Amino acid sequence: MSTSIEVNQKRKRFPKWLKITSTIIIVLILLITGSGFYLTKKALPEIKGNLEVGLLEHNVSVTRDTKGVPHIEAKNLHDLYVAQGFVTAQDRLFQMDLSRRQASGQLSEVIGDATVDRDSYFRTLGLRRAAEASYSKYSKEAQNVLNWYAEGVNEYIKYATKEGKLPVEFKILQYKPTEWSAIDSLAIGKYMAFDLGGHWNEQAFRYYAMNKFPKEKALELFPADNDLDPYIIPSGTSKIDVEESFASAIIPPTWNGSNDWVVSGSKTKSGKPLLADDPHLGLATPAIWYETHLKSMDMNVKGVIFAGVPGIIVGHNDHVAWGVTNVGPDVQDLYIEKRNPNKPDEFLYDGKWEKATVVNETIKIKDKKSKVLPVMITRHGPVISEFASEAGKDTVFSLQWTALQPTRELEGVLKFNVAKDWDTFKEGLALFEAPAQNFVFASDDGTIAYRANGNIPIRKKGDGLMPVPGWTSDYDWKGFIPYEELPTLINPEEGFISTANNKVVDDSYPYHISHSWAQPYRQLRIREVLSQSDKLTVKDMQNLQMDEMNLQAKEHMPKFIQSITKQNKELTSIEKSALAELEKWNFVDDKDQPSPLIFQRWMTEINKALFDKQISKDMMDLFGDRKVIVDQLLRNSLSGKKVIWIDEKGGIDQLLLDTYQKTIKNISESDGDDVAKWSWGDHHKVAFTHPLSSIKVLSYFFNAKDPIPVGGSSTTVKAAGYDEDGIVDHGASWRTVVDFSDLSKSVNIVGPGQSGNIGSKWYSDQMEDWANGTYHTTVSKNVKGIKEILQAGK
Repeated sequence: MSTSIEVNQKRKRFPKWLKITSTIIIVLILLITGSGFYLTKKALPEIKGNLEVGLLEHNVSVTRDTKGVPHIEAKNLHDLYVAQGFVTAQDRLFQMDLSRRQASGQLSEVIGDATVDRDSYFRTLGLRRAAEASYSKYSKEAQNVLNWYAEGVNEYIKYATKEGKLPVEFKILQYKPTEWSAIDSLAIGKYMAFDLGGHWNEQAFRYYAMNKFPKEKALELFPADNDLDPYIIPSGTSKIDVEESFASAIIPPTWNGSNDWVVSGSKTKSGKPLLADDPHLGLATPAIWYETHLKSMDMNVKGVIFAGVPGIIVGHNDHVAWGVTNVGPDVQDLYIEKRNPNKPDEFLYDGKWEKATVVNETIKIKDKKSKVLPVMITRHGPVISEFASEAGKDTVFSLQWTALQPTRELEGVLKFNVAKDWDTFKEGLALFEAPAQNFVFASDDGTIAYRANGNIPIRKKGDGLMPVPGWTSDYDWKGFIPYEELPTLINPEEGFISTANNKVVDDSYPYHISHSWAQPYRQLRIREVLSQSDKLTVKDMQNLQMDEMNLQAKEHMPKFIQSITKQNKELTSIEKSALAELEKWNFVDDKDQPSPLIFQRWMTEINKALFDKQISKDMMDLFGDRKVIVDQLLRNSLSGKKVIWIDEKGGIDQLLLDTYQKTIKNISESDGDDVAKWSWGDHHKVAFTHPLSSIKVLSYFFNAKDPIPVGGSSTTVKAAGYDEDGIVDHGASWRTVVDFSDLSKSVNIVGPGQSGNIGSKWYSDQMEDWANGTYHTTVSKNVKGIKEILQAGK
């Protein structure tokens, strides 16, 4: 699931997003001369002793353990959630503020014109509008929780402002946080739904491909076994310039996904269930996840939450545990809308012109005049193809998406927190509507279960493969897959359930879920390991979460080597040495070995050879299925089938030889001629970068440690996706294993650490833990650590 702050994400870096004014230069000079140390220490919150919080009815105990995890114990729920808001803000206030601004399209107010396109995009989507519409759907009890949490955040903002303890980032950017609200928390939740996607970008890419390439060539870039409808390019409509329309669109990392699995007592050494979960999102400083322990009355729950949201999203209480991965269903549809040439706010529907709702979004821009952005909202949803430029002469794309409707996922989370068994847990699932998630579940009664949960649309016609006509009701949604018919599995005979964003149903399932599934390699590896033993332990689960076996390489590499060998081409001594390394490789993406580097670079060169000269970078960003499609193209060509994209390169043998030689040449130029000394970890490192690190000078302060070499890759269970510079920026910032034989033995990692305050000892203390798989326990009783009493106000 990433509310990571993505201001400097790889697709949209903003090296100029902060104009270094004289004020900032002065701050930098202070940092460089040593005053920075004073500023960061002064901003650290008081977390020891007594601190008065005026809204509390009773004193609240907060104990931070050796990893900085707050254990919050209150006498009632009001005090518990006020305290959670206060304590989370102590550790993550700047992250919280940037997260709500990102979701709401309000970054330019504090950053400047460099983020106007970004804000325009999110204002067009309307995540905050959806959050506002959702609030009234929540029960009074859930609204109370949201408001109590906001009150706690605001108490800390007032305290920190008065005492000069606002995080140093606010000083650098020269602004102060405004009051927190329940809508801010819900907007962050909506951003998470955005980050977990729904495939509109793949629809846009397929539309682009069908307009740019011959039909048969374009279809090779579609998911296999699709049933192509005849409306690919509807006749009588002007074409929409996808490249121009979406050049500035923000596309979440492909397959923000995760691993999770649950094992019944029949397959564990203890005879009790084990549950493991590691959600994969952007890796950054501060961490996306904030680990917390909440205890009050009948509730005792531990796990993680997104900073700015109350409750525990993923974790366990005294009776049940749950984990999540992304289902990745087709919950977003692009509609091709016909606009009235005489009235630009009217669109055709079933033979009549319908007036769209127009919302004028005002984007405040630091040091500049505000921008007013008119957002057109058709019956299907906002027109998203014109947030940056005109889309087509009389034709635009609108977006229908489940998350833009009122949803109650937070209310579902609150029910998870107090569930006692599968039946009571399902009460929460019924309310968790967006984003759709694979939930695995275990309980102290021995039950293990799974459900692909959330609102997944049923279409009158079409199946989410391509943009569809919006001028007719033929392609409308007619509801969602009935809750009781969502894919579900309880206590299977094989004794375990696992998911890794893989296809979750076979062709006998009566409803369409998705065309786009992740590469199957993580799921295949998880099942391979879990099926091998009936005495599984917590340590086995940890080892599997850190597993670096690359089944993609295991599938392709022998055939690649065979192709190179059979061609009898004269190879250089370096090329021969590299081939010898590959021949003896065990397919583990070990950071100290040369073979993972060669394979990963080889796959990169194959991608470049196939697409670079024919598809622009902006369009490649929309091509979310690319890795699956490339596997498909290679698989087909290696088996002797005609593949246009590969045949254009002289056939599979020529493609593999050319890209292999280029790969070896490039690596040798940077790493020397001794292949045995090449290592994957020299080019594959985790950094956990801070959003302010886009300013080079600040990166030395906010990126607390040098990048750490790590193994794994995007196809291994130890997920470690990386950018074009080799920086690992995507993976499991939270790993947990829950042991029902003794919940106190449950273990976790939050990378890079609990605190977002640069001067804290918990700022990056888990960075090496993340790289090396060093877990910690979050105990329930007799917590030892730094104790803080939040005192009820007078």
